[in-house]
Amino acid sequence: MFTRDEALDRVERAGSPADLFGPFDTTRKKEAQRLFRALATVLHPDRVGADDARAHAASAELTRLHHEWQHGTPVELRTAHATYRITDRHAVGSVANVYRTDGPHVVKVVRNPALNPLLHAEWDALRRLDRLTDRRLRPYYPRLVDKSGDVGRGERAFTVLEPLVDGFVTLADVRRAFPGGLDGRDYAWMHRRLLRAIAGAHQIGLVHGAITPANVLVHPEQHGIVLAGWTFGVTAGERLLATDKTIAYPPEVHDGRPVTTATDVHMAHMLMLDLLADNETRQRTFARWCTQDNPDRRPDTADLLTEYDDLLEELYGERTFRPFALPRTGA
Repeated sequence: MFTRDEALDRVERAGSPADLFGPFDTTRKKEAQRLFRALATVLHPDRVGADDARAHAASAELTRLHHEWQHGTPVELRTAHATYRITDRHAVGSVANVYRTDGPHVVKVVRNPALNPLLHAEWDALRRLDRLTDRRLRPYYPRLVDKSGDVGRGERAFTVLEPLVDGFVTLADVRRAFPGGLDGRDYAWMHRRLLRAIAGAHQIGLVHGAITPANVLVHPEQHGIVLAGWTFGVTAGERLLATDKTIAYPPEVHDGRPVTTATDVHMAHMLMLDLLADNETRQRTFARWCTQDNPDRRPDTADLLTEYDDLLEELYGERTFRPFALPRTGA
């Protein structure tokens, strides 16, 4: 038997029937029916009460997903410009799931309609980043292709993005692949590019607000970096629209104060401390300098790249291309 919270989590995190019940297979109908009944029982209005609007919405969504699964109905998301047919789930984030489509795009669907405003914030951030005058910065950010626009009450907003799928992994994947931490020479090119991405956003007064391993995409072969996950993005001087309990925020966020570009500096260098091997003492000292509790004492991103380059030259000499790959697993 599920608890209410477990049932809500299962239903709200499912962006398609297959997420909840698995790929459609006539031999699995009884299994899917048992799961449906177990979840429906927990979310039934007689059990949760008449005022539990969240459970009522989840109950309706559960019924819809089960109906679509039974009939093998493909999930299609429509905008004013196009229709996108969902295929496999690609990634699960703190706010939304990312799905592949049968076309050249991916779709990011918020799991809970109550979080639609966070996806709206991402639309605004990506539009602002697309207008950056320095087009050399463009590859550092996801590209917005289409969006759901206004949706009805209880419906989930979604974003259509250019795919960053083939060849890309996240820094979370990199961390898992190197449990002892990264060689400083390998992390150097990642951090330099991440600093460029952050500085570009800061030029237009945009704070990312969630610089985490899952939100930094890495293309090992091409030495590419993309700063994704802009659902927490705000203008400098505003408070974050939401926080995630899994993120190590700086003191100003914990205190409920407005965030600034210094907030991103702190988060990026907490990330650096998390990824680097323990014996990378010079770079780790640099990172701790950037994670001081007082935001006014953290360096500005406009200066950081030069200062970081000076450190790298002192440590390793002239820059050279250093191939990087994740270790192979399995047979």
